[in-house]
Amino acid sequence: MTDRTFGGARIAVFLPCLNEEPTIGPLVRSFREALPSARIIVYDNLSTDRTAEVARAAGAEVVTVRRRGKGNVVGTAFAEIEADVYVMADGDGTYDAAEAPALVERLIDDRLDMIIGARSGVTADAGRAGHAFGNRLFNSLFRGIFGDGFDDIFSGYRVFSRRFAKSFPALSTGFEIETELSVHALQLRLPVAEMPVSYGTRPEGSSSKLSTLHDGIRILSVFLLLMKEVKPVTFFAALSLIALFTSFWFGIPVLNDYFETGLVERMPTWMLTMALMILAFLLFTCGLILDSVARGRLERKRLATLSIPRFEPRGAGAAQAAE
Repeated sequence: MTDRTFGGARIAVFLPCLNEEPTIGPLVRSFREALPSARIIVYDNLSTDRTAEVARAAGAEVVTVRRRGKGNVVGTAFAEIEADVYVMADGDGTYDAAEAPALVERLIDDRLDMIIGARSGVTADAGRAGHAFGNRLFNSLFRGIFGDGFDDIFSGYRVFSRRFAKSFPALSTGFEIETELSVHALQLRLPVAEMPVSYGTRPEGSSSKLSTLHDGIRILSVFLLLMKEVKPVTFFAALSLIALFTSFWFGIPVLNDYFETGLVERMPTWMLTMALMILAFLLFTCGLILDSVARGRLERKRLATLSIPRFEPRGAGAAQAAE
């Protein structure tokens, strides 16, 4: 694809924003230059500065999302925008719009459903040391729980197919939406890829909306929630083992006393031991049952996703027929 018309694809660029007045104007103009035929939509998440006014002046459509949180913005964008290709980038100016055409081109040419712009040097400069450490920690944890496939699950620079956008449930409300996007792709075994992109620092006058501790706790809670939904056997088996080993911890001393004296001298402790053991078996049983439920849901989700037609570049059908 050399003419940069992308086979006639309808392209939409959506930019989630919260108080990005210093950066949104240049960013909109950069995307207009990089993708002249694309719709550029700024989703203003109740900014208290002039973000919306500056975005309109730069030539973008502006939509106000009244529910705070990036997850709410992404869900609204996917529901409202009708396009063949969706480009998402943060409104803080840390991503280079000039790299968007290459991402779009790869998505279409390789028939992918999502491309993540893997940030070069993000662990070295993520705004503060805590963010860099968190990126390394949570990316490793993600691979351990959900499997390999991504090296930068928190990148806000992504390109999606229509099939991905219209099948994504968008249950998360905040920054943890990137985790849900990645799990959705892996769970449905969608064709995805990563491409390295440059990652700049925020310009003067722009401040990060992230909180190292608060957002870290939220992301960890989403990891656990998604693990329960996607891998219920693993989740409940872990809880079952905790309950089982705890019952052994309390029960073994009681059994030692019984073998020595023939008496159960600590009856409340023994009752707690039995309750924990029963709980362990119940948790494991729940995991087995919910695994069957999860498999049924996964089958329905995959069939619903595959029912959405894939974009075919203009002229591709004729070329294939000729071959």
